[in-house]
Amino acid sequence: MILTVNIGNTHITVGGYEQDTLIFCGRLHSDPAATVEEYAIRLVNLLQLYEASPAQIEGGILGSVVPMLSGRVLAALQLLCKARILTVGPGLKSGIKLRLDNPAQLGAELLCGAVAALAECPGPLVVISADTAISLMAVNAKQELVGGVILPGPQLSMNALVQKTAQLPQIDPAARASDSVLGKSTAACLQNGFVLGTASLLDGLADRFCAELGAQTAFYATGDLPRSIREACRTPIHYRETLITDGLHRIWLRNRKG
Repeated sequence: MILTVNIGNTHITVGGYEQDTLIFCGRLHSDPAATVEEYAIRLVNLLQLYEASPAQIEGGILGSVVPMLSGRVLAALQLLCKARILTVGPGLKSGIKLRLDNPAQLGAELLCGAVAALAECPGPLVVISADTAISLMAVNAKQELVGGVILPGPQLSMNALVQKTAQLPQIDPAARASDSVLGKSTAACLQNGFVLGTASLLDGLADRFCAELGAQTAFYATGDLPRSIREACRTPIHYRETLITDGLHRIWLRNRKG
């Protein structure tokens, strides 16, 4: 079994592949207080939940956007198995040229998402990764990663708004906006702002990406971007829940003999 581990600000996503087929994908909370041993226990429990064990791990790959957790999770994996665990970063082959000022600053999830998206679409394309933040990263028709934008995620923005005001209620992120933008209650106004506001923001950015990359630019999303927002977008968005996990596996395949 090949294990893929993606460390995000909110969740750690763990996938297992047998003969290039994803057999399970689960998530743990990203916990800055957890020790190496605690992460090892959580990983073992997650594997057991999917009827797998550390003894089955033949190799693995780790990607992270949380440097303070990378070493602990890697050490936890090394406690569980003796297999070689690769880390996404300089030195690993991805098949994508990085046209950035400082390629080392690129988040691993965006690189992995681009690798997986290119397996479906030759480009140009944009990968939308939604976690605590929303990141959009563009790949041009030459399959070069050329840059993008980062902005606060909708749930982060909504939580900050509710916490800093006295009378605004919490809303359900999964609920659709009303048919009219004219909300008739505080909750409806918030729901419209959360869903339609975020969708309009993404549509506006998509127009700008298409202006630079071409009208046929495809958009792939993964992570915690609610269906309600994706369906409210006028821009066609292909949602792939395991896009980053699949990208990690593809990068492992490129580097397994290294």
